[in-house]
This record gives sequence, structure tokens and C-alpha cells, in this order.
Amino acid sequence: MAWQTVVGQPSQLGESPFWHPGEQQLYWVDIPGRKILRVRPASGAVDEWPLPQDPGCIAPALGGGLVIALRDGIYRAHTWGGPLVQLAAATHDPATTRFNDGKCDALGRLWAGTIYEPRNAQRAGLYCLDARGTSGDAPPTLQHKLGDATTANGLAWSPDGRTLYWSDTPRHVTHAWDFDAATGALQNQRVFQQFAPKPADWTPGAPGYGGRPDGAAVDVDGNYYCAMFEGGRLLKFAPTGALLADIPTPVRCPTMPCFGGDELRTLYLTSACAGRPAAELAALPASGCVLAMRVETPAHS
Repeated sequence: MAWQTVVGQPSQLGESPFWHPGEQQLYWVDIPGRKILRVRPASGAVDEWPLPQDPGCIAPALGGGLVIALRDGIYRAHTWGGPLVQLAAATHDPATTRFNDGKCDALGRLWAGTIYEPRNAQRAGLYCLDARGTSGDAPPTLQHKLGDATTANGLAWSPDGRTLYWSDTPRHVTHAWDFDAATGALQNQRVFQQFAPKPADWTPGAPGYGGRPDGAAVDVDGNYYCAMFEGGRLLKFAPTGALLADIPTPVRCPTMPCFGGDELRTLYLTSACAGRPAAELAALPASGCVLAMRVETPAHS
């Protein structure tokens, strides 16, 4: 397996990639760059959509367009570059907290976590927005589902929809819950993976640190792929938690994988370059770019 560069123009902090099968395009965001991007891999042409706030995550909307979690709330845009209509205001203080990693579940509800930017307290959470069957007279409500986190990441579901995964990046932990798809209820929290913390004296590029859990995706067999920020690798875990593969990446800071392409057998990966040492960027010029590799096992649909 070898990584290829899909988009050579780096994002400061690329995140939230998803494949749109109807359009045959890959979407992602650049959070500090305040824009949504998309590429048609067949041509390499990239479109950019500037936004007024930091986009934490995006998801395709039924009927076209996108649902976008911005700093102060969740918005709907019916067309690319079109007007942003707020579906729900954030319940957090946007001066210290913003939306981060998120995606839709199998029933079309948007789940979005937050990041508490001072990173000195566990004030972030996971929220769910169910807009099915709502109208302007009855706007959807944003439900708080989980808390006690600092940086929400790693959201994914098992193929049967019975397990939800969620990470708190600074605590180097990924948890799992029993998930009731019909009600959205979560039970039986347990540690899926506990990663070693960053050594106090570690410097970028030095050995002794494997990174911390960032974005994730699940394949049709239920294997959990986790991008290890500052670890320069993508880890593949079986549903049991057993490590199946440790895949090096040509970037120090991979951020989130997703499946796409023909038969969903292309594994895409966003990455970050913002704030990285100059020597690292010189040694790893793909930093911030979108990468891809062919895999044998596709995503679950």
C-alpha cells in the first residue's frame, strides 16, 4: 500500500473529509483557513468556498447542499457557496469553544463534537441535531449527548449501528458505547483504546511518541481506522480492539480518514501543516495535503 497525493495544495488544518458518490467528489474543510474544499479526483480540479467562521465539520444533506457546523451553530446551505441558514445555535460560548469533528449517522442525524480551545478543562461535548421532519415553525433542537471531553474527535459507528466510537484527543483515549440507532441513546461506556501520552521532553520528529487519536472511519468489516496526530501514522483496529495494521503516513499530522472512490475502496486522508516546525515541513512536503491509497476492504454504507 502506498500513499498518493490527491491535492498538493496544503490546508492549514484539513478535516472532515467525505466522499459524495453522486458527484464523484471529495469534500473537506480547512478549519483555520475558514473554507470548504472539494475535488474531483478524475480531473484534480479543486473548488474553494470561503466561510465567515471556522467550519468544524460538514455532511451532505438530503436534497442537495451541505450541513455545516460553524463556530456558533449548525447551518444549512442548499447549494455550493449559497446562503447559510442557521438550523440551531450553539449552546457553548463561541469565544472559547467551537464545533469540531462530526458526521451523520445512518438515519441522517448530524452528530458534532466540540473543542474547548484553552484545553485546560474538560468542557467539550458531543451533540446531536435531528432535522428530519422539521419545518421553519418547529426548528430542530441540538441535544447534548456526551461531555467530559476537551477535544472531541474520532466519531464513528460500527456497520451494524450498535457501537459508537468517540475520542478525547488530549487524553489520548478512544471510548466505545452501545448505541441505540432508533433513539440515539448511549450506554455501557468503555475504553476502546488508551494510547500512551506524549513524553514531556518529546520534540517533533523524535522517537518515543506514537501520536494522539484524531479523526476516524470504519470499514465494512467493522475495523476502526484512526489518524494519529503527530504520530505520522494511521492505525487500523479490529472491533475487538486488536491492532491489525500500523500504516505510516508521509505527514507528521494526519487528521481524518474516509472511504470513497470506486466501490469505496479508496482511503482518503486529510492532514495539517499549521504551526509545524519548518524542518518538519521541509522533510515532509505533503503536510496539509489530501492523500489516498487503495484498500481491499471498503467502507460500510
